[in-house]
Amino acid sequence: MKVKLFNYSMLFVLLCLSLPSLAQNRHTVSGYVKDNANGEGLIGVSVYVREAETGVVTNPYGFYSLTLPAGTYTLVFSYIGYQKITKTVALDSDQTVSIEMSDESNQLQEVTISTQKEDENVRGIEMSVNKVEMKTIRKMPALLGEVDLIRSIQLLPGVTTVGEGASGFNVRGGDISQNLVLLDEAPVYNSSHLFGFFSVFNPDAVKDVKLIKGGIPAQYGGRISSILDVRMKEGNSKKREINGGIGTIFSRLTYEQPFAKGKGSFIVAGRRSYIDVLAKPFLNSDLKDSKFYFYDLTAKVNYQLGNKDTFFASGYFGKDVFGGGDFGFGWGNVTATGRWNHIFSNKLFMNLTGYYSNYDYNLGQNQNKPDAKDRFDWKSKIISSSIKPDFTFYITPKNQLTFGGQYIYYDTRPGKAIAVSEGEDTDISLEPRYADESALYIGNEQKLTDRISLQYGIRYSYFRSLGPGTEYLYQEVDKGQRKEPIFPGTTYKKGDVIKSYDNWEPRASINIGLTSTASIKASYNRTAQYLHLLSNTAASSPLDVWTLSSLNIAPEKADQVALGWFQNFKDNTYEASIEVYYKKLYNQIDYVPGSDLLLNQFVAGDLLFGKGRAYGAEFYLKKNKGRLTGWVSYTLARTERLVETINNNDWFPARFDKPHNFTSVAIYDLTKRLTLSANFTIASGTPATFPTNRYEWGGWPIGNNYQGARNNNRIPAYHRLDLAATLKAKRKLFKVGEGEWVFSVYNVYNRRNSFSVYTRANEDTPLKTEAIRYSVIGSFIPAITYNFKF
Repeated sequence: MKVKLFNYSMLFVLLCLSLPSLAQNRHTVSGYVKDNANGEGLIGVSVYVREAETGVVTNPYGFYSLTLPAGTYTLVFSYIGYQKITKTVALDSDQTVSIEMSDESNQLQEVTISTQKEDENVRGIEMSVNKVEMKTIRKMPALLGEVDLIRSIQLLPGVTTVGEGASGFNVRGGDISQNLVLLDEAPVYNSSHLFGFFSVFNPDAVKDVKLIKGGIPAQYGGRISSILDVRMKEGNSKKREINGGIGTIFSRLTYEQPFAKGKGSFIVAGRRSYIDVLAKPFLNSDLKDSKFYFYDLTAKVNYQLGNKDTFFASGYFGKDVFGGGDFGFGWGNVTATGRWNHIFSNKLFMNLTGYYSNYDYNLGQNQNKPDAKDRFDWKSKIISSSIKPDFTFYITPKNQLTFGGQYIYYDTRPGKAIAVSEGEDTDISLEPRYADESALYIGNEQKLTDRISLQYGIRYSYFRSLGPGTEYLYQEVDKGQRKEPIFPGTTYKKGDVIKSYDNWEPRASINIGLTSTASIKASYNRTAQYLHLLSNTAASSPLDVWTLSSLNIAPEKADQVALGWFQNFKDNTYEASIEVYYKKLYNQIDYVPGSDLLLNQFVAGDLLFGKGRAYGAEFYLKKNKGRLTGWVSYTLARTERLVETINNNDWFPARFDKPHNFTSVAIYDLTKRLTLSANFTIASGTPATFPTNRYEWGGWPIGNNYQGARNNNRIPAYHRLDLAATLKAKRKLFKVGEGEWVFSVYNVYNRRNSFSVYTRANEDTPLKTEAIRYSVIGSFIPAITYNFKF
């Protein structure tokens, strides 16, 4: 199979290189677009050729390429939040034109600004995609005054969460494990600090955020719901820069600097919470040794070797630590990414990526006391490493080809556990599991006419579950109940293929321009996922188990179609969209009653499999310019599952189903120094299973679900208002820098939103049943943060 994949990849390369490089009297203009302030490459800049009425956008590294007939052209470079630039090019030979764009806030009177409309969200082929600028996220109200990327994207249409204190996010009917979260192309398996209240992404080190909910391009694979593509800053290549912040519960510090006369730069960013330090004086003797904090370190370096080669290396290391006395609990991520950009010609661009990602957690008692008579030590991890070549071939301004492949090796350790009782060791560890995944893809973006654009492609993925290991077949005793393993199992040696799966994953999108400011878009994509998160709790926890597709667990798959209308108003001041979608999901995992997922050698016997469906409409209106900016969104959607023996064999709402979800974000620049902002959210309560009747046993009521209904009720609706004010300090920090104060209030009107509702017998009157509401946050939370830069 590896030989076959290699042959296919060589075929793609030869196909592209064999295409005629240029027709006679046609030339190519290419180059990089960067930020004038720090030298960072700008992603998604529109490069428009006025005379030819065509153009392209820059790739994730700021590179563009246009091939045109010989002549003189006006290039218009435009990007929201930056001054437009026009450049006249006499194209009588291949040329390199690299430019630097300046932020609008630094605009000078003598700069000529083009009036060419941007309208990239209308003219571009992308749909079901949301981009949130980091400077917008920084102005939004945040919990405890700390800017957070994941909490910000939960305010976008089609994105939900089961509640405060829940990690991750849900997109268009998918659970949190069905989102591929990438940090500089390396997957992050748990993107949460502090059980979901904060994310692992340091806002001072993030350059670009892109959420893809549908119309997923062929170069992405491995998850069936969405892609969250987070790109880190490369570091200021113009001057040394120090950023940071001192907040209510943690502080940040970032250092950037150029080297090698501007050919290279680096950035190092660190954060640490100090809840434990602040709380220590108030803890009694039983809790004096309690630990509850998190920290992370992010770093990146880049170096340009000549005009055609740039090298990048980046990494992340973070940890959450909890515990007290003899008990300890923690989890963390480690990622490392190396990339090489190479320009083979002014039309062929390559990015070669290699990454390493490690997510681990531990739980135990007396872990650091090897002589203790009673001790428990449990460690688990999932490691993936990959090599990924990606090519972009700019055939013409109307035809752009992408192709490449990926190889991933998985090493999972579901549980290395030692229990010691009265000095006697018991090893209850589970054996490691191994697998690899290979993929090839090819895609083409093509403009058929001035009004019609297409993007189409296909991805082929091939997965192998590998030895060493032991696999069991299972027999069903009663439908919907735990399946029993058939002994003996089959033992596989290292390198043996236990089970293989392959999938063809076609992708297609179309954009039909109605006017210069309005279009209709449609898309279809099939995706496959070979990695699964096992969780039978109301919300995911760090102890949930990642498992690979195997002899008994088939890959999850999904088909999604989407249709949308996109419209811009008043020279791109406003943008509006309406999207409808329908998604079918296959091989969705559920659990038998009383399932045991932790340290269970026969966990496959506790799994049930079914299908899902999700459908809805997303309404979005955004204001991009002026003193008042922000957006409002409303999502009307349903998410359902069908699993044999559950809910009387009928469809039931998924745990994260929210039919109605309205969000609004408003940011108002009151003066040059003072910015006010507000977020408001109101959404349907999530489903819950309540008893339909009860019976009495020994004088106590026992709830009973007569027909086995699943998620037959809902908890109360969720709503919350947050406010913030950002005030720029008058005096410069250390006489050279600048600072700002951020005042925020989370949950302004003291709403006690329900995370879950359960029933129990009343303590005073046992025969009376009462409903208990559990809330993670039950009051308003004020905060103050001071941010500095010099």
